[in-house]
Amino acid sequence: MMLSRKLRAGALAIILAWGWKRALIALVAGALSSLAMAPFNAWPVLFVTFPVMVWLIDGAGAGRLNGVPAAAMAGWWFGFGYFVPGLYWIGYAFLVDASTFGWLLPFAVCGLPAYLALYTAAGFALARTVWPRGVLRILALAVALTVSEWLRGHLLSGFPWNAFGYALTEPLALAQTASLIGLWGLTFLSVAIFAAPAVLIDSRSQTRRPWLAPTAALLVLVAMGVYGAARLSQHPTETVADVRLRIMQPNLQQDERFNYSAKAAVMQKYLALSDRATGPQSTGVRDATILIWPESAFPFFLTREGDAMAQIAELLPKGTVLITGAVRAPDVPPGTPITRAYNSIYLIGDDGGILSVYDKLHLVPFGEYLPFQDLMEKLGFEQLTKVRGGFIPGTRRRTIAVPRAPRMLPLICYEAIFPSDAMTGDDRPGWIVNLTNDGWFGISTGPYQHLQQARLRAVEQGLPLVRAANTGISAVVDPLGRIVAQLELGREGVLDSSLPAAIPPTLYARTGNIPIIVVLLIATILVIRRRPVRRT
Repeated sequence: MMLSRKLRAGALAIILAWGWKRALIALVAGALSSLAMAPFNAWPVLFVTFPVMVWLIDGAGAGRLNGVPAAAMAGWWFGFGYFVPGLYWIGYAFLVDASTFGWLLPFAVCGLPAYLALYTAAGFALARTVWPRGVLRILALAVALTVSEWLRGHLLSGFPWNAFGYALTEPLALAQTASLIGLWGLTFLSVAIFAAPAVLIDSRSQTRRPWLAPTAALLVLVAMGVYGAARLSQHPTETVADVRLRIMQPNLQQDERFNYSAKAAVMQKYLALSDRATGPQSTGVRDATILIWPESAFPFFLTREGDAMAQIAELLPKGTVLITGAVRAPDVPPGTPITRAYNSIYLIGDDGGILSVYDKLHLVPFGEYLPFQDLMEKLGFEQLTKVRGGFIPGTRRRTIAVPRAPRMLPLICYEAIFPSDAMTGDDRPGWIVNLTNDGWFGISTGPYQHLQQARLRAVEQGLPLVRAANTGISAVVDPLGRIVAQLELGREGVLDSSLPAAIPPTLYARTGNIPIIVVLLIATILVIRRRPVRRT
């Protein structure tokens, strides 16, 4: 009884708060919510912070225009509080060349969250426009935030980093639901489950049995765990016969990776590290059938350096192939100056020949290109990689045939955070290869979050994920998201592993977002039918 009174008193204080107090409550709730993401994975905190969202929207009704502007402002402060601690690590990239980009650090650390918070504001505003009484307002919020998070992941090239659905990816049993409904389904469930305790303060005229909603939310959470545990037990990790992986993690600093004068040193380190023995029975690179190097591995155009290609051919034993990132020069007539390039993945045979190439499609804004590139460059701006004119995007996504191994789907860097980028339709691969350079972000939470998101692609698709990162975290992940092998952040080394075998396509791999779209439509109909009639 005492707890119930304190809960109601606290909720009422939030509902009635206005001005700077209201903004501060939203900001703090958003900041605490970021603890649900990797590496903390403290998702129970959302049982406290997500009900605050409901009460803030409840209180917005005192404002003009049915409270939609007030709800949007509360959503913006919540989002800003959520994204600043969740994305602070982006500032590290501006310190790699501090003399050039250091002054932009505060704009990046605050500017990107300020922009992303607009989507949270839109979600709050959309929810307020259809805000019903009672438990259905939880559904209204879940639908509205799922839509706004989907838009955040798609508009203006998209940036679905730390979508709310990632809160339900630890423990791994909870993440298995993604095999049915994907990230956006998890986002809907996250909001609905964690916001449910908000109705405990409702009067009987609002919600007849207020305890039912949080009880149902807990039962859904338990059901997810039971389903996930059963799925994990039914699919033990199996491996592909005669495929042996060796992932090289060089842990190079960014200034070395983009300094041509360091060419010889970088190449020597890659060769020596790749052939390092890892135990008494190890024979170095001869243990592997596939050697994997990270994204943009060289401070030069690899295929235009004959000595580098010869060294790779000398390194690779008969029957071993190399998968490596590299900057690729476009095909231009001899003597033409090269000002732009592709961010690519090469598949190289044991004779040094190029077997296949993939060019990155989903480029990073401000990192690999500038919006309104020509205008921004005229104003004196340049992207972090300093490629004049920006990188050239690839033309299509496709799987690649790998000798004596299943076909692979290549994803470069943050392409792995987009669920749609791992959808291949009928061209289903046997594994996903994610080459990345998280060295831009130092020893921070960023690389942990990146691994968490790439790992969910494995669960969604039922495909193993092999990840090579410059500074870490390199890992081999089975098709249910279990980490088979891993190299920690900031460590130099090699990782030897077998290749986990794929499982049959998941429901999500076969149907995409259709199941969650159906759920959203049904929930929307229920909400609209019960929304109060506004009298004019």
